[in-house]
Amino acid sequence: MSNSSSNQKKGLVFACLTALLWGFLAIALKVAVTEIDPITVSWFRFTSASILIFGFIRFKNPKEFSALKKFPWLALLAAAGLSLNYVGYITGIQLTGPTNSQIIIQSAPLLLGIIGVIIFKEKITKRQLAGILIAIIGFYFFYLNQLSSTATSGKSIYNSGSVYILIAALCWVVYAVSQKILVRTYPVRVINFILFIFSTFALAPMVDYQSIFQMNIGMWFLMLFLGLNTLLAYSFLGEAFKHADANKVGIIITLNPLITIFVMSALAYLEVTWIATDVLSLPGFISAFAVLTGAILAVKSK
Repeated sequence: MSNSSSNQKKGLVFACLTALLWGFLAIALKVAVTEIDPITVSWFRFTSASILIFGFIRFKNPKEFSALKKFPWLALLAAAGLSLNYVGYITGIQLTGPTNSQIIIQSAPLLLGIIGVIIFKEKITKRQLAGILIAIIGFYFFYLNQLSSTATSGKSIYNSGSVYILIAALCWVVYAVSQKILVRTYPVRVINFILFIFSTFALAPMVDYQSIFQMNIGMWFLMLFLGLNTLLAYSFLGEAFKHADANKVGIIITLNPLITIFVMSALAYLEVTWIATDVLSLPGFISAFAVLTGAILAVKSK
């Protein structure tokens, strides 16, 4: 097995782990925002992830910090994109729901695949162009289906939530492209530490600290899970970008909504009360499948 092939497989394994974590993330975020506002939840995720990754580097390989002698200023752009992505995405989940948010946010890897062609000179095929068209059609019909199943009084809220998610997708692309460039020169963990600590300070003035001290034990465990999820998912994603092509990573992470859809359907079947379940109708599922299929075709190079 060639070293290049081995690195590609390693990168795709990391991408799969990222997709798995993100599949459960949307559901956990929906539960969190029932008690804590979106900015505070995002700040807590960044803060806990910053502490964890700093401790890991400090005791595992402190020499990695020496890479910061030449500060990666591009990391600030990546951090800004990631901060806005977090706040926009969780706000979209609060206003709509996990399943809806997971489908709309797939515009992010779709855009990443396109950027991979433009910036990283990855070749584009007729199949990819067809995928873009299929995804756009899927997005359109998914939006219409979700809007038609929403009560009249909630349509404006749904539209606002969808806009927040689209903004989050654009911001994620800014982060992902910057990250793809940065990992060529800097250690992944150091880059992630910069992203997390910058975002922590950027969101700090808008945090409702009182709500944090009023959390019960269950919410503390949930928030710590979100922080750990943040650290692991973006560490795995950074490694995926380091070892595999952007379009291949995009294919894998595009599949994470399937996990969310399955879990939300199972929760609806069990009639749980701790989360408002949102199960897709058959037309909604078909249009969501078209979005995922189109996105995969769009980022697939071979």
